[in-house]
Amino acid sequence: MKSKANNKLLEKQEEFIENVDYYFENSLMVLTAHFLLKRGFCCRNNCRNCPYTIDTDKNLQQKSF
Repeated sequence: MKSKANNKLLEKQEEFIENVDYYFENSLMVLTAHFLLKRGFCCRNNCRNCPYTIDTDKNLQQKSF
């Protein structure tokens, strides 16, 4: 029997689409800005395609394209 927490986690999982959500570069998976925007927050790991900027007050803002 699966716990309720595991069921909720499975419900939230989505299928990743290659060349839309990610791509491979030198055998490493790189997340796209599309995926990172869809995720909805910055992880502050300096992702290559991060669509967010951090201003001097440490507030996150979406980059304007």
